[in-house]
Amino acid sequence: MTHRVGRVFGALVIAAVGIAGLTAAKAEDLTVYTAFEDEQLAGYKAAFEAVNPDITINWVRDSTGVVTARLLAEKNNPQADVIWGLAATSLLVMDAEGMLQGYAPAGVEDLKPGFVDQSNDPPHWLGMDAYISAICFNTAEGAARNIPAPTGWADLLNPIYKNSIVMPNPGSSGTGFLTVSAILQQMGEEEGWKYLDGLHENINTYLHSGSKPCVAAAQGEYLIGISFEYRGVQEKNKGAPVDIIIPAEGAGWELEAGAIMAGTDQLDAAQHLMDFAISKEANVLYNQYFQVVGYPGITQEIPNYPANAEELMIENDFSWAALNRERILEEWQARYGSKDAPQ
Repeated sequence: MTHRVGRVFGALVIAAVGIAGLTAAKAEDLTVYTAFEDEQLAGYKAAFEAVNPDITINWVRDSTGVVTARLLAEKNNPQADVIWGLAATSLLVMDAEGMLQGYAPAGVEDLKPGFVDQSNDPPHWLGMDAYISAICFNTAEGAARNIPAPTGWADLLNPIYKNSIVMPNPGSSGTGFLTVSAILQQMGEEEGWKYLDGLHENINTYLHSGSKPCVAAAQGEYLIGISFEYRGVQEKNKGAPVDIIIPAEGAGWELEAGAIMAGTDQLDAAQHLMDFAISKEANVLYNQYFQVVGYPGITQEIPNYPANAEELMIENDFSWAALNRERILEEWQARYGSKDAPQ
């Protein structure tokens, strides 16, 4: 009798372990680090999970600089499975540290070449959309103060804008970094730092977000916010008295990109996410917010989007920006950190 009970108990234990294993296999949770804007998260998650019902996305969201710093700090004990929606320059920094897992999703050959890592086969990162540095100008405030709108970077040095400009800190914001990096690339480092010294004279505060400067300008808190074009378009489409100006001299830009973290124990689920992230369906979602996306032929017109934005995108050297990122941030903070907003 005792042996029979033991056999029955053993069978139940094996069955229970088997059921638990089956449940665990089906319950795939992906920890996804991102700098996507808050309002994008629910839609992207729902679209992915609709075609991958056995995988659940758990977002960890912050601004680009914060997410980048966190990932680098976790290098020896990674917490993320996937990165979906982070600056390509940040991913290049992590790739140099051996933190990314190569993967070529089906259909990767359909993407625009600039949206695919060309240095590795299979690619270590893949682009989704491009965001572009822009000047958000509050037209109501400008009219009330009889101050004209700027047309580009040079105009922002005019003393008429003193204490009226906010921009992102490049250490915490990808938009801030792409703006500073573009200025240094366009003007050369010596002239670029001179320009940033002059701009600093007119800066009121450096904010710790890429979108906040434009939101603040749209709400009339400041006359001008240096931000990115998508945020300005959103504010204008909500009725804010704001113009979105792509600098006439050319604008910095960045790719939002994705990658699989090396060593993830959810590799299959992570690959499913990257399959979706470069798909035509996902690019249609990106195009709700960004005019420039990785999948060719997706060109839904966005109301009030600057007509000349793509033409004014500079030749951007992502490798140079990634290689020099730490040096640029240290120099920038030493020069201008006195006007940082509290964190």
